[in-house]
Amino acid sequence: MKRRVSVGSVLIVVAAALYFLVPLYAAFQFSLQMKRGELSLAAYRALFDSDVFLNALTFSLIASAAAIVVGAILVVPTIYWVRLRLPRLRPVIEFISLLPLIIPSVVLVFGQIRMFGSSSILPLTTSDLGTNFLLVAGYVVLSMPYMFRAVDNGLAAIDIATLTEAGESLGASRLRIVGTIIFPNIRGAIISGAFLTLSICLGEFAIASLLNRQAFGPYMVQLGQDRAYEPAALAIMSFALTWVLMALMQAFGTMKPGQRLLPRFRSARNNGEKA
Repeated sequence: MKRRVSVGSVLIVVAAALYFLVPLYAAFQFSLQMKRGELSLAAYRALFDSDVFLNALTFSLIASAAAIVVGAILVVPTIYWVRLRLPRLRPVIEFISLLPLIIPSVVLVFGQIRMFGSSSILPLTTSDLGTNFLLVAGYVVLSMPYMFRAVDNGLAAIDIATLTEAGESLGASRLRIVGTIIFPNIRGAIISGAFLTLSICLGEFAIASLLNRQAFGPYMVQLGQDRAYEPAALAIMSFALTWVLMALMQAFGTMKPGQRLLPRFRSARNNGEKA
């Protein structure tokens, strides 16, 4: 028996698709009009010819990857331990995880500058390495609500008490249980948190700008003030890059042990021998 699709649901899907795709198409078409009277990829070529663009994008990708790794290392063991041994503290931990949504990022970065400025005991802002560390720490704090929710939902879906008892009965330490049992079982949840962390950190402006880092967010703002067509090309490229990275993360996150990302193609020689 065929299931009938209502007209209302189809209209909602079409309206949502138009709301999403029409501005994207308009930005893409505008990015092709850099040369008067013809459509070209001149705006995209101008971006790739710029060393500032490549350096800013590379820097933001590395900082975002560091924030994802540090956030997962901090959040997963914390939620695991709270769920296993300290369930009464779970409302407190949830409230702390929501603070980055309440406190503006400007307040966060000014607090970092005041705490780790040149007159403090630990003057991290006086060196590039220290300032980069503060940037990654700020990204970890900004992404904490999203990483926390994703990991918490993943841990709620598995029986961590039984898994822990099984690991302890085989002589595994707590650190090994978290690393070899808990992390693989919530890999999909961690990937979901990584998606959100990447999308937040890649275009972040306030923290990177006030820490004077040449990141992708400040570069996009500066380019929008100086140029006309390159910002539209940059928006399309950042959108495509985000989706490609998300697809790769999803592909790696759902891979089974020993599974190849791409199917193995047999060589022509082997096919000839079999024939």
